[in-house]
Amino acid sequence: MKIVLGVTGASGSIYAVEFLRRCANEELYLVVSRWGRSVLHQETGLAVESLSTFAKKVFSNDDMNAPLASGSNAFDALLILPCSVTTMAKIAHGIGDSLLTRCAEVALKERRRLILCVRETPWSAVDFENAHKLTLAGAVVMPVSPAFYQKPTSLPDLVGSFVDKIRSVLGLPVESGWRSSELE
Repeated sequence: MKIVLGVTGASGSIYAVEFLRRCANEELYLVVSRWGRSVLHQETGLAVESLSTFAKKVFSNDDMNAPLASGSNAFDALLILPCSVTTMAKIAHGIGDSLLTRCAEVALKERRRLILCVRETPWSAVDFENAHKLTLAGAVVMPVSPAFYQKPTSLPDLVGSFVDKIRSVLGLPVESGWRSSELE
């Protein structure tokens, strides 16, 4: 599967790092916003360059001439993880002023999968309206909220369970779901 992973400046870059690690068999393209780079370093100590080994190519968010900005260059899904409410608002209102928001426009107009994992909280009424508008347009809005069904005992367990949920929404295989053994 060809996936574009966008990372914005919302807190939660650890989820993007884990997604990259768990999707080594997928064709991944990485776009990180300026604030995404800053938060990635603040939260994980990592630089975007250290994530380049997990991606086929890393594009600058300022590169509006990148192949991903054109609908003629197909990708299967755009995942924005974490997604700030500002990025969600720009996408909801058709503001393609960066490679990431332009890719989202392409995903919507070409009817490709668009998943926004919004990490910020609380939400204003405007945020809910934007999420509603995007859902009606075909996007999947997934607030980052890890589950506790499987009784996680560590931060990596929490992060991993949410990344598995994303993989499931993308149609990628996951090890097991909650109480999946009862389906045997």
